[in-house]
Amino acid sequence: MSRSALVGNVTAMLEDAGFVVSDRCAIRPKSFDVAARRGPDLLLLKILGNIDAFDAQTGIEMRRLGTFLEATPLVLGLRTRNQDLEPGVVYFRHGVPVFSPDTAVDLFVEGVPPLVYAAPGGLYVNIDGDVIRDERQDRGWSLGQLASELGVSRRTVSKYEGGMNASVEVAVELEALFDRELTSPVEVFDGADEVTEEDEPDEPNAQPDDKDMFSTLTRVGLTVHPTQRAPFRTVSEDDSDDRMLTSHSAFTRTAEKRARIMSSISRVAHTRSVYFVDEARRETVDGTALVEREEIEGIDDADELRKLIRERAEA
Repeated sequence: MSRSALVGNVTAMLEDAGFVVSDRCAIRPKSFDVAARRGPDLLLLKILGNIDAFDAQTGIEMRRLGTFLEATPLVLGLRTRNQDLEPGVVYFRHGVPVFSPDTAVDLFVEGVPPLVYAAPGGLYVNIDGDVIRDERQDRGWSLGQLASELGVSRRTVSKYEGGMNASVEVAVELEALFDRELTSPVEVFDGADEVTEEDEPDEPNAQPDDKDMFSTLTRVGLTVHPTQRAPFRTVSEDDSDDRMLTSHSAFTRTAEKRARIMSSISRVAHTRSVYFVDEARRETVDGTALVEREEIEGIDDADELRKLIRERAEA
């Protein structure tokens, strides 16, 4: 299956599941392919045939964007190396949850969340350590007795009761032994790691041709987060957490295409979008406001900028 067909199939599945889906980000650079929203849940999705193509820098960028846009970054893929992704299993690549389209159908369409995740050493599940301890104590068993039943050490049983997750095989044995469910779903919507200093000491530096725009946005009171691989140059926000996607360049056909993608993402992400240009013959592209650089030089605060963008977007 071609990647384009795969993206189309995933988009159709999400729409069937009640998501509003953005246009595909068919322009480079791009850290994600589509944004999708259902109620309060906003997803940024990268869709790949082979998930080994998902690199560390893209993972960091998606996690940063997830933080700035209050979204969950996800990767949907078919295989890793020469092996298909297991159905019902969540993998992790560079801090981002990864699973197959079949698992996505179970989760988003059928409402059945995955229970198993892959980690070094095999497949694991979340187990309730308090329930294990209560069941053991109700039977009057010592740590050693339960360890003997499971074929593990007393220390391992103590760790299970303290919250350590178990392999699928051990979880099956525990549930059979106690005749009750002990596992809980993998929290996909909370599954992405925070970007830490070990990942990335600083935000990406502004490119030389971005510095004037960044300085202007900062001057009017916005907090500006540069991007590296998104179809927009920054995510900017003010004190009221009102967010906007921004970019800038001469107004070419490529810029118009980028502005349309920004508009589509903004509608899904519930942000505004603005494209700064040297000269504009129109005021908007599908809801992305076009603002000439000279115009913003006379703006003094974020409220004034928001008003201008709103008027342009609605023109």
